[in-house]
Amino acid sequence: MNKTELIERIAEEAGVPEGEAQRHFGAFERVVTEALKGGEEVRITGFGKFSVKERKARDGRNPQTGEKMKISAQKVPSFSAGNALKGAV
Repeated sequence: MNKTELIERIAEEAGVPEGEAQRHFGAFERVVTEALKGGEEVRITGFGKFSVKERKARDGRNPQTGEKMKISAQKVPSFSAGNALKGAV
């Protein structure tokens, strides 16, 4: 399922026009993104937790040349599923 299909399903499930569902979904994306940028985590009870994790610097290889290279440390978004979501799947 892609973003467009997800928005269509949300609109259908909530009984609202697709435009309204798209605005709400866009607001959800912005709020979660801003919270993660600010160092917060977003917990949705039963669904899961969005957070930011730190990846350590590490050695890697360029797949085209095989040359060794350093991969710098970075922050990456992470999602951890909640128990209700895990149980439903």
